[in-house]
Amino acid sequence: MLYLQLFVQFFHVGVFSFGGGYATLPFLYDIAEKYHWYSSKQLTDMLAISSITPGPVGVNMATFAGFTTSGILGSMIATTAIILPSFIIVTIVSKLLDKFKANQSVKGAIRGLKAAGCALLSAVGIRLIFTSNLHLLGTLLLLALLISGLIKKRDPLFYLGISALFGLVVGHFNWIGA
Repeated sequence: MLYLQLFVQFFHVGVFSFGGGYATLPFLYDIAEKYHWYSSKQLTDMLAISSITPGPVGVNMATFAGFTTSGILGSMIATTAIILPSFIIVTIVSKLLDKFKANQSVKGAIRGLKAAGCALLSAVGIRLIFTSNLHLLGTLLLLALLISGLIKKRDPLFYLGISALFGLVVGHFNWIGA
């Protein structure tokens, strides 16, 4: 029964998380609260690891969440379930794309989906700020990177690299002091 629930929940995430891997976060928080397969703290750790691991963030998150829930089989089920809706949708859309690409209703729907994706990402960002254990240095780094990102547009991997390096250095010094 657990495997069926895992498949259904991650299939649901795959169907409704339009806009990229970070759009899966509200759904993953909901799963954490509803099923207690993993904690919000583990979800924050999953996000950090998934962001620096090669591959799509949403798929990495599903793999990690599935593994946390039920080992290797759980990770395979969650990964398959989150990918399957996209596979089905892309297969259907590719057959119909030429027919409807100039349709104003289709263009409007896509604009609306982009706005909804931005709203979901904003909600997750705000939730992460209030639920994570940011200390003064982390908060200052966050503000510095946000300001830097607004002033000088760089590849997001640059900011992820700076954050990862900062976390390693701060973590190393916290470990030494413990």
